[in-house]
Amino acid sequence: MIGNHPAVYDERGMLQPWTSWGDAIDREVDWYNRCPIEHGYPRFVYMTFMDGNYQAITNLSSFIPATQDGMGIISCLKYYDYKGKKDPRSLRMARYLGDYLVKDANTPDTGKYPRFSRSTGWEGKFPQPADCGSQGDKPYEIEPDKGGIAGYALLLLFEETRDGKYLQQALQNARVLAANMRAGTATNSPWPFRADYRTGATRGEVSGNMSFILRLFDKLIEDGYPEFKPARDKLWEWIKEYQIPNLTQDGRLWVQFFEDHQELDNRTAWAPLNLARYLIEKQAALDPDWQPDSRALIEFVNRRFITVRDGIAVCGEQTHDRDPWGGILSTYGAVLAMYSKATGSNEYKAVARQALNYCLYAINDDGCPSDLATQSGRGGWQEDAHTDKLHNILDAMTAFPEWGK
Repeated sequence: MIGNHPAVYDERGMLQPWTSWGDAIDREVDWYNRCPIEHGYPRFVYMTFMDGNYQAITNLSSFIPATQDGMGIISCLKYYDYKGKKDPRSLRMARYLGDYLVKDANTPDTGKYPRFSRSTGWEGKFPQPADCGSQGDKPYEIEPDKGGIAGYALLLLFEETRDGKYLQQALQNARVLAANMRAGTATNSPWPFRADYRTGATRGEVSGNMSFILRLFDKLIEDGYPEFKPARDKLWEWIKEYQIPNLTQDGRLWVQFFEDHQELDNRTAWAPLNLARYLIEKQAALDPDWQPDSRALIEFVNRRFITVRDGIAVCGEQTHDRDPWGGILSTYGAVLAMYSKATGSNEYKAVARQALNYCLYAINDDGCPSDLATQSGRGGWQEDAHTDKLHNILDAMTAFPEWGK
């Protein structure tokens, strides 16, 4: 068994999908479309720990709105496109996620980070209280990079719906980020990992995930907001001059992303892989060295986070958690697939497909996913089960459509 299904290998020992990728993700999306709606939202929109019966998991009440719902918007919009924009349920689901971020998951309109997307909170709060910080956050802390994720996702949602409230929140996040930007150096990123939204007091001098703030600034500039160009240029200069070269050094500029961790030496796979994805998407328009730089980012992950489970090379999350949770494993497979397509190289192609096959074994017959394919289960951490997984499968299927059949 792998995850929720008997493992299927071919005569070469290569893992095969338990059903077609297209069928697997359709089942999963249908399961989420059946999620009960309460307080104006499907339950998974406002809880991170949900079981296979759409119920909150007892004693796990913390919540990660910006990452979970932001990546969920990206997933829903990509699935909406994948279905030819003919299934309004996916766009409606994206709006549920966006509405929660706009209405119920912001800091108060005060302090250094006013009306800024919350990185953590508590399930079932409408809105999140002023002191809602949970997991690794203190009660009044936010994580600046998570505002980049939420802002970018909301900007994409605005472009699809033309609903101005999504644009306004994206602009608010971007303006607050620009106002709080500091000089990036060899020992600190342009924003800390955590900050007290009231005073700006910092905790964790390095935040490894800078690619979504860059995406947010780039998209706003593209949409006619040149005010963000100075901050954008300083951010890219830091990434290019300090962060990417650090891949071959001690890796200390790639620590800290996950909300439930605060170890200062906690390098992650998520941040380098998502920067690699952006380089592959934009190529020379962003970075003349996009190909060697994206490969260096992938190799940083290969050196530090890969283990073998059931004969498959899988990617773990971070220094302090090497399990192949659904979000990071699907990210790994997607980025390797995108690199293979963009470069024409087969170096990572088979590895990508095997990793994604493995990841999809977490989906049950009825479409309910588990957050981890190393064991059977239903539900769990919703970012890993669904919201930060679906878009990755779609990216890989876009690169190689035959994989979805």
